[in-house]
Amino acid sequence: MPTIYKRGEVYYIDYRINGKRVRKRIGRSKQIAELALKDIEVQIAKGEIGFIQEDHSILDFLKQYLEFCKTNHSPATYRRYSFIIDHFVAFLDKYPRIIKLSHLKPKFFEDYKTWRKTGEQESKTFKRGAKTNTINMELSIFRAIFNQAIKWEYLKENPTKDVNMLKVTDAKKPRFLTKDECQKLLQECKEELYPIFYTFLNTGMRLSELLNLTWQDIDFKRKKIKIQAKLFWHPKTGEREIPMSQGMQKLLEKLREENKVRSKFIFHEKDGSQLKTKLREELIKTTKRCNFPEVTKIHSLRHTFASHLVMKGVDLPTVQKLMGHSDIQTTMIYSHLTPDHLVEAVDKLDLTD
Repeated sequence: MPTIYKRGEVYYIDYRINGKRVRKRIGRSKQIAELALKDIEVQIAKGEIGFIQEDHSILDFLKQYLEFCKTNHSPATYRRYSFIIDHFVAFLDKYPRIIKLSHLKPKFFEDYKTWRKTGEQESKTFKRGAKTNTINMELSIFRAIFNQAIKWEYLKENPTKDVNMLKVTDAKKPRFLTKDECQKLLQECKEELYPIFYTFLNTGMRLSELLNLTWQDIDFKRKKIKIQAKLFWHPKTGEREIPMSQGMQKLLEKLREENKVRSKFIFHEKDGSQLKTKLREELIKTTKRCNFPEVTKIHSLRHTFASHLVMKGVDLPTVQKLMGHSDIQTTMIYSHLTPDHLVEAVDKLDLTD
């Protein structure tokens, strides 16, 4: 416990943190020393005061973090984090004196935002001028990275804590398919792709979720599809359940009957192994035949699922759960599809009667 002692005319406070002894000079006033003692006791109780045993090198920490990421996250997440850390290290080269974790301050990340936005870093590896959403995504990842440093007791506070996200003004509204376009896509695609595209459109799954979907994930009794962790794969934003429509249930029952190779995967190669077909390339070929060639990403099918839910009047928090968004702000990109429903909601409100 902290204690007060007096040497000559001056009061001091003596206490230990993490095994290290601290002597703090207060002054000549005993009353102020007693107030300072109470303040230090409160800070210690809240864990707001202490010492990091070792001030780690930023580069050493980032290497450790990437090893942690490789073990605890999917290969796609590991690649994304590696690429963003490459950006970070390239920027760090501009500041030779910033080498320890304790040297990182909010101003450093404000400068990073400017550096990324202006495209000052243009090279063969990095393209000119990142978009606002990209920079905000990188800041979110930096927060996660340095939160891990706090867990490992390398830092007391996250250096990105007071760094604000950029206001998004350059974001494009997601392209989704109309009902007629969905029907045309399913009519024009190859026979073996029909169940895959149908599932994307009717569940809003991510590509990795569909590729790793197994029969153990299907609950026919409860009419639910479970997006859940497996030994060989972990979902991006945690586990969730997606209700099956009647059409989705019939499709899965048909696929179960046709599963002659007894593969654990719902969508698989002829030998039962995990699907390796390049689905994006197949989608591009199909959408060209359908005369909407601007639809080039599998993610557009996921957007289609969410967009039609919103246009049917499903509230955004529910859409968030079905999509597996960790942040409601991600779901808010569909808010522009709800103006009629907002009008209807206000029309129902009458506080004057």
